[in-house]
Amino acid sequence: MVKIYFTCLLLFACSTAYSIEVLPEIVVTADFRNANEMDVASSISVISEEIVRSRSAQHFDDLIHTLPNVNYASGSNRARFFQIRGIGERSQFAAPLNSSVGLLIDNVDFSGAGSVATMMDVQQVEVLRGPQGTRYGANALAGIINIKTNDPLDTFAGNLKVSVADYATRTLGAMLTGPISERVHYRLVAEEHQSDGYYDNHFLGIDDTNQRDELTIRGKLHIQASDTWDLTISVADVDMDNGYDAFTLDNNRNTISDEPGHDRQDSSSFGIDSTLALTHFDLVTIVNFADSDMAYGYDEDWTYTGFHPWGYTSTDDYIRNRKTSSAEFRLISNESSRLLDESTDWIIGIYSLRSKENLVRQYTYLSDDFTSNYDFDTYAVFFQLDSSLTDKLVLSNGMRYEKRKTEYDNSNGIAFSPDEDLWGGRIALKFFASDRTMIYGSVARGYKAGGFNTDKTGLDEIKPEFDEEYLIEYEVGIKSRLLNNRLQFRASVFYDDRRDQQVKSSLVIARPDGTSEFVDFLGNAAEGTNRGLEVETNWYATDNFKVIASLGLLNAEFDEFINEFGEDLSGREQAHAPSYTYNLALEYRKSNWHMGISVDGKDEYFFSDRHAVKSDKYALLNAIIGYESERWKINIWGRNLSDKDYTTRAFGSFGNDPRKNYITEPYFQFGEPRIVGVSLEMGF
Repeated sequence: MVKIYFTCLLLFACSTAYSIEVLPEIVVTADFRNANEMDVASSISVISEEIVRSRSAQHFDDLIHTLPNVNYASGSNRARFFQIRGIGERSQFAAPLNSSVGLLIDNVDFSGAGSVATMMDVQQVEVLRGPQGTRYGANALAGIINIKTNDPLDTFAGNLKVSVADYATRTLGAMLTGPISERVHYRLVAEEHQSDGYYDNHFLGIDDTNQRDELTIRGKLHIQASDTWDLTISVADVDMDNGYDAFTLDNNRNTISDEPGHDRQDSSSFGIDSTLALTHFDLVTIVNFADSDMAYGYDEDWTYTGFHPWGYTSTDDYIRNRKTSSAEFRLISNESSRLLDESTDWIIGIYSLRSKENLVRQYTYLSDDFTSNYDFDTYAVFFQLDSSLTDKLVLSNGMRYEKRKTEYDNSNGIAFSPDEDLWGGRIALKFFASDRTMIYGSVARGYKAGGFNTDKTGLDEIKPEFDEEYLIEYEVGIKSRLLNNRLQFRASVFYDDRRDQQVKSSLVIARPDGTSEFVDFLGNAAEGTNRGLEVETNWYATDNFKVIASLGLLNAEFDEFINEFGEDLSGREQAHAPSYTYNLALEYRKSNWHMGISVDGKDEYFFSDRHAVKSDKYALLNAIIGYESERWKINIWGRNLSDKDYTTRAFGSFGNDPRKNYITEPYFQFGEPRIVGVSLEMGF
């Protein structure tokens, strides 16, 4: 039925005369210089504010299905970790973990703390695939997710948003912006989002143990200090008090836990972005501070006291505080300081990051709380040159050197203080075949810092430390504007050669009472290969009809990998790397009315590198219909309209059900079911 509907709409589009409508220019802010996305020699996806609204997205994890070769790991109420091209982490418990995918919100680094990625008043989301070693360093082995919120306006404006949906979901938000003076403008945003969640706890007789309670507050102050000095001050606080009650012995959405868990994060940030235009260069200064309190806990037995023999009951709680501060200074050339006969633009810069993270683990089977302190300082220098070799040929090359100093200690008497010298870079060649077509090729080296395993239970045979991971990526691509700029086409092919790949594994350790516990650890695989394709198109077929489509193809496998237990996993697919992802969206506008329908698809994939449980392949159907006037908008929307059951996390190496004598079987966490809602926005 869906295929028939799509076919009819496409035939309608093709039978209608083309308009003079053109696709808007999209400026990417995550690179050193703001640039048109179509002119950047890299695979980039940009999610606009319009797309966020059309999906009624409350959080970044509501948008991931639209992005080719991007996946996420559940295991909490909101996604914290993301994977790009099959590379990225899945969960973090006791051990400190360096992220492979960076997450920036208004230039503040929240890598590994993705719960903070709410979508209120977001201007756009930029996803840069591939190693971003020159620009972002160790947290960008696989790529960067850059979230930019809206800037203040120089005229007074406001907005009020109200939304209700299934599962007692309700959202209330407000925005206010305007001038304080001719040179000073402000923007204030607040939003509260609540939902009972889509799990029922039958033991407690309630339906909100997997609830969401999320408050986002943001403020921006833009100051035009002089004709040459531009300054933006940003503050934000995202307070999430969510539940976590998601696993059941019967693999359904009816839990029987007597001590439901939680997934909380309260993150505050402060940032200053300054651009000072001097005679021969611009001085860019970016200073940020962030403080995050995170608490994650769950009912380890998934049931109630008395269900398991011997009175087995257990909870596990992880309480973290993370403080980060960073400063970056860039010198960016202008027209008067270009090199090599005015053919070459240049950028040089320095960067520092200080991070302090404290952990308290409260676990039933620990005699005392486990505590740890994880501090690291990073210092980096970098440069980039962009040279016009001819009128049509541009060569870009850059490099980053990073010094990382780490201090770690815990209550078990384990201490580490490694120093690492890390480097990465990129060379790219752009060929402008015409004023509307650019072809590029690049070679990049990305890197990720090493680390150490801190839980020694049952790990005598496991190395306490693991080494740096790095990869060499080869990418070629094309970006083109066709049909009088009514059609934008982007395609890229990549090949990643991964070395000393960091792979998460775990042991199941038997306790004296017959129960078991997990011990997670990381090691280095010998070699891996990730290769694939991304294609994205935006097409204004007529004055009223628009088509958005994307496709990601991925082959990610271990080339050589014998794990710590002697198992040869060479040739096996890497976890969280579906072989295809796709999105097709059709939008129709007429007068004040608009409607849209979309399908998101994903192939099956392994949930872990240590067991063979896979997700099912699935396709999700979404739709929206709405009316908007000059001052208000109303939308009726739905996600996963076919109510497809799909899974986002799984265990597959143990048994937890006494009714089955604890036989090993898979257990699954489910994604969002069908949800339908109404949203109203009023502007003034």
